[in-house]
Amino acid sequence: MPRRELGEWNPENETFWRNEGRAIANRNLWISIPCLFLSFAVWMVWSVVVVNLQAVGFGFDAEKLFWLAALPGLSGATLRIFYAFMVPIFGGRTWTTLTTASLLIPAVGIGFAVRNPHTGYGTMLILALLCGLGGGNFASSMSNISFFFPKSQKGTALGLNAGLGNLGVSVMQFLVPLVISTGTFSRLCGAPQVCVIKGVARSVWMQNAGFIWVPFILAATLAAWFGMNDLANVRASFRDQAVIFRRKHNWIMCWLYLGTFGSFIGYSAGLPLLIKSEFPAIDPVQYAFLGPLVGAAIRPVGGWLADRLGGARVTFWNFFVMAAAALGALHYLPHDGSAGSFAGFLTMFILIFIATGIGNGSTFRMIPIIFLTEQQRAAGKGEEAQRQAQAAAGKEAAAVLGFSSAFAAYGAFFIPKSFGSSLVLTGTPAAALYGFIAFYLSCIVLTWWFYSRKNAPMPC
Repeated sequence: MPRRELGEWNPENETFWRNEGRAIANRNLWISIPCLFLSFAVWMVWSVVVVNLQAVGFGFDAEKLFWLAALPGLSGATLRIFYAFMVPIFGGRTWTTLTTASLLIPAVGIGFAVRNPHTGYGTMLILALLCGLGGGNFASSMSNISFFFPKSQKGTALGLNAGLGNLGVSVMQFLVPLVISTGTFSRLCGAPQVCVIKGVARSVWMQNAGFIWVPFILAATLAAWFGMNDLANVRASFRDQAVIFRRKHNWIMCWLYLGTFGSFIGYSAGLPLLIKSEFPAIDPVQYAFLGPLVGAAIRPVGGWLADRLGGARVTFWNFFVMAAAALGALHYLPHDGSAGSFAGFLTMFILIFIATGIGNGSTFRMIPIIFLTEQQRAAGKGEEAQRQAQAAAGKEAAAVLGFSSAFAAYGAFFIPKSFGSSLVLTGTPAAALYGFIAFYLSCIVLTWWFYSRKNAPMPC
């Protein structure tokens, strides 16, 4: 078994990295990825479960269903605020083990709750909030992995961790409709429910949506405990890390990452119900997983492109694509008596998801560069001063990676809730989409002014 806590860790030292560091860093990365994958799967499982609740006898109206889809985003984002600072306090191995094990609570709870259509709405709300435990894990996971890799490889490493972790959303949206149609756990976990869709009755095992993750969570928890490492020289108190709240670029990057990751996770949560609302003849679970799939799969490409072309340049053009695709989605919605085009609508959302994935990778590449540059500018020219600047920049960048992911995760609440509110108030989601387009335009301006224009104050 690897040593639980490592002493001096300096991935910028080429000899250390080549002889020892690379292998350790990669082992921690490849254990972190499945833990994060399961976190995203549990976090977003309500996006699929809510689609079937009415059909198995739960008497929840559309507004209540949108609340169930949105609440995991609210709690997950709030937990990320705290999780962002936990790795330097407790250690990456310890914290990853604890947070992965915590996924058992909502997974088991959902498994039992959905078996009975008389389960109260209050219970379902609590379980939706508990799914936020999965959402919180991203902040600590990205913070942890950022410590292990040198500056030249952070974009790719963070892109792999986040991108393959984000795949948990798509795999969940593809897998859950399959497992609820089989009696996988029927001997242990109860009889099926009767699902009635368009007058056709069939048996489903809704409990499998929760129970399917339990054995994988147990395996990932054990892998984290026995295979990962804590890093002694990145320990820091909350007070040490709280300096980021005085950093202007922390708040700018929070805004930009809300545009990329907030869109990815928000559309992942809200798209199934939006499809059901606007194109009722379409089964949303057959298509909703495609967007998160391409968005997650391409995120490592975003990190790779940013490593080579510059994070700010990639991010800047990415927001243009997102705004244009959102306009396209508006065009293909049903309106003025037209039935709209589901194929066009889905194509535009897949394009948005591709852009969010690339932007997720490029923005997270920008953060370490920004804070290293800022520390190096403030430090003296001596070797010791530069070494201290690198150490301080690593801790600040890790905290910003976690905190910005917390800020952005509120998209998982506001996007589905905006769709729900727009439908209730106007009968169409168009108002919500216009609001999102305006937001993307603000991101274009911020990226250009601070990071990508000629003579920008912080080119990255």
